[in-house]
Amino acid sequence: MTRPITAIAIHCAATPNGRTLFTGKPGEPGFRTPVDEINAWHQARGFKRAPAALAKTNPRLCCIGYHYVIYTNGAIASGRAEAEVGAHVAGFNAKSIGVCLVGTDRFTPEQWAALADLVRGLQKRYPQARVLGHRDFPDVKKSCPGFAVADWLAGGMAPLAGHVLEGAA
Repeated sequence: MTRPITAIAIHCAATPNGRTLFTGKPGEPGFRTPVDEINAWHQARGFKRAPAALAKTNPRLCCIGYHYVIYTNGAIASGRAEAEVGAHVAGFNAKSIGVCLVGTDRFTPEQWAALADLVRGLQKRYPQARVLGHRDFPDVKKSCPGFAVADWLAGGMAPLAGHVLEGAA
């Protein structure tokens, strides 16, 4: 069963701009990717995924609330499957897809390009969905993401002046 999607919610990780969130070195004990790090944060907050969803998609990510995470180098990591209800905008999770940019209010050109590509693809799959920032939902008292999504959309999804971080990917 496909769930009805009425919103694509853009978030930020609220981390230092340009910090990759990678920990350790690949292949060594303790190595964690940004999606692993965010999963740990969500686990600490008590988020959970249904066992059936875990069995189908990303079983090592027991708690992540987002459907996608965009790394500083522009790589897009999946979290929850699109068919799975997210945990990213209280009261709106059942009908939304959550996308998180690593950083707070300044993002690399690679992140901006990946965000535009991802959102365009999601809009093709869910043409009725509105693209909103987390802060644009009713009763949200956050400035997440650290830019106005409406301005980004109005500018043709081009990186917003004052929100581009050069040389950090």
